[in-house]
Amino acid sequence: MRKILAILLVASSSFATAPLLAQTAAKPAISVETLKTVTQTLSSDAYEGRKPTTPAEDKTTAYIVERFKQAGLKPGNQGSWFQNVPLVEINATDVAPLTFTGGKTPVTAAYRKDLVIATYRVVPKVAIKDSAVVFVGYGINAPERGWNDYAGVDVKGKTVVILINDPDWRTMTLDGPFGGRAMTYYGRWTYKFEEAARQGAAAAIIVHDTEPAAYGWGVVQSSWTGPQLEQDTPGNHMDQSQAVGWIQKPIAEALFASAGQDFAALSQAAAVKGFKAVPLGVKASVSWNNTIRRQASKNVVGILPGTAKPDEVVLYSAHWDHLGHCDAVKGDDICNGAVDNATGVAGLVALAEATAKAGPARRSQVFLAVTGEESGLLGSKFYAENPVYPLAKTVGGVNMDGLNVIGKAKDFVLVGAGKSELEDLVKPLVAAEGRVITLEANPERGSYYRSDHFSFAKLGVPMLYGESGEDLVVGGVAAGKAATEDYVVNRYHKPQDEYDAKWNWDGAVSDLNVYYALGHALAQGDAWPNWYPSAEFRKIRDESRGAAK
Repeated sequence: MRKILAILLVASSSFATAPLLAQTAAKPAISVETLKTVTQTLSSDAYEGRKPTTPAEDKTTAYIVERFKQAGLKPGNQGSWFQNVPLVEINATDVAPLTFTGGKTPVTAAYRKDLVIATYRVVPKVAIKDSAVVFVGYGINAPERGWNDYAGVDVKGKTVVILINDPDWRTMTLDGPFGGRAMTYYGRWTYKFEEAARQGAAAAIIVHDTEPAAYGWGVVQSSWTGPQLEQDTPGNHMDQSQAVGWIQKPIAEALFASAGQDFAALSQAAAVKGFKAVPLGVKASVSWNNTIRRQASKNVVGILPGTAKPDEVVLYSAHWDHLGHCDAVKGDDICNGAVDNATGVAGLVALAEATAKAGPARRSQVFLAVTGEESGLLGSKFYAENPVYPLAKTVGGVNMDGLNVIGKAKDFVLVGAGKSELEDLVKPLVAAEGRVITLEANPERGSYYRSDHFSFAKLGVPMLYGESGEDLVVGGVAAGKAATEDYVVNRYHKPQDEYDAKWNWDGAVSDLNVYYALGHALAQGDAWPNWYPSAEFRKIRDESRGAAK
């Protein structure tokens, strides 16, 4: 923790001019009416939860284009407002229960209730029969940390059972082999499935546990059932495991007991360096059919061209998609996604309005509403890999994923703090709002790796992911924490994430003031913010900028 605080408090010598840049930005007039109208419209039942590749997509993207035009933007992709993103939809049907046999007693996980399961492979049927089951702890292979949960075990064609998060997630400080309480990418479910596939596992099953997962089973159930989207690429993802999914913790405990093992004891052992994978001596079987549909989705791209250096780009992003129709809760089967992320798109439109009103800057400013975030950052990943504007010429920017609708906060949280020089630029901007920078209250949730800025970061582009903290002007930390927990438990990825006319937009406006000032400073200046030397993305940024020069 002391190391990260030092990074936050001591500005990089290369960015000593950050306060001077900040002074160039006058505070914009962020339209609260725009925030309300766009959020309420996009999260209404008429938009059916904004699922990509459904009829709701056309309505959603058309509305965003309409608002971009009204704001004063120009089409951002060679005269078009859109970038096509090829996706494939895979819908599992006739899912048989996942059964474990060969132990003391058979163990069965019923679909939805105990199990969610899917495949990245574009195949009409998945059938896994009598696959040997191996517990691989946290499923991490990190040579640079001297950690390999797959050492000495061959899991080719087998089913691996994996714990969520990092081995040191219970540590309340930020000290530990994997950053202590702060989740690394090794803790994310995406990484765990990627590594299992690299190891040749036929199936990879994560054990759901609410605290280290950062959300309850209802979130997993709503996100992993129904049609699933994946990027449509050559090869049909046949390099991936046949099956990927989650099981409830009580099922895992029953499985381990049937195998003569103690789940709690093995979980504790898995948190210690040198853990060896444990074959459970049982067999797994599961099968289902898939219906497959290929269809392009769309990123929406708008631009305010620059005057002096139009080929250099400052980027604002937010995802427009949500879950569409999901598992019914209290009779409602539309996951409206009001906070997540109709508010982010509303922020994008409000920033576009303020930016256009201020007039063009020296550099171009691009406003990107991406698809497929809820399916694994698919739209931002496709853009980053197939950029409309070269990443080497993309200065940096801001990503928005859920605005503050509970009132102004005294603090501003840098998500994934200690990574880029954008943090030096943003300090005086936060201070200008009468606020202070703090660390994440819940770093174990791995928020840095869960939104679209990560797609750009992996390919070298610094993107700020900062947002209101939990120390509210009215109610303090207690009120902020209560509001966060209420949203995570009762609304996140559920039909209850709906627009509320009683929301307080003061916090959203304050955050948007910061985003605007940062983008304005970058667009009017000549600076090329980089990652700190210790950041994992520094090398690729240096290489891309070197090639551009």
